Amino acid sequence: MDVLAKFAIISLMEPILRVENLTVKFGEDRIIDNLNFQLEKGESLAIIGPNGSGKTVLLRALLGVLPYEGKITWSSEAKTAYVPQKIDMDRKIPLNVMNLLESKAKIIGIKKAEIKNLVKQLNIPSRLLTTSVGHLSSGQLQRALVAFALLGNPNVILFDEPTASMDTAREEQTYELIHRLQEQFNITPIVVSHDLSFVYRYSTTVLCLNHKEVCYGAPGQVLTKEVLEELYKTSKAFHHHTYAK
Repeated sequence: MDVLAKFAIISLMEPILRVENLTVKFGEDRIIDNLNFQLEKGESLAIIGPNGSGKTVLLRALLGVLPYEGKITWSSEAKTAYVPQKIDMDRKIPLNVMNLLESKAKIIGIKKAEIKNLVKQLNIPSRLLTTSVGHLSSGQLQRALVAFALLGNPNVILFDEPTASMDTAREEQTYELIHRLQEQFNITPIVVSHDLSFVYRYSTTVLCLNHKEVCYGAPGQVLTKEVLEELYKTSKAFHHHTYAK
């Protein structure tokens, strides 16, 4: 086998993300302690754990906006985007969704025709595009933020609790949207979530995080009652089969 063939095989096998001995400190407090995992292209990773366990901190470290110890390696083909849980926007600011999309498109050199194509693919109604960002509902804001993230054709999107403050119907729509993005746009999603039904239905891999790794692997294999009790430090009876596919 020649050198080029070997290089091609290695490239195909390269994970899109590798995290090695990751530690994030705030002062003397270790928010994340010696975390190790890797993610293959096309997988769907869910990150679960109690409040204050380091989930959002992990996303920010992966994005390179927090200092850390250890090693975070994105593959050469990885192109990331981020969908925050929320954005604080003054309701009086006259900035609508289309203004937001056009501003990013101008910055990264995308033509308006590409915005129109994306809006069509995501089935975003015209009335939402003309709505002030400060007046969007939680569900509408998520759709706008997803569209904003997709500009520039990322292949990895990090979602920070995308269904926070949503009712059950809106939650389901958001989960289905994330799943559709994975299939339609070849996105590798990394999703912080508290919803085990989402984890079982749509995630290929789950990372249980409580400052340290509690479990990592396929949800149906690693999310045992004992693991969930250890993760959430409670004796509450979790029935993982309830959420299984």
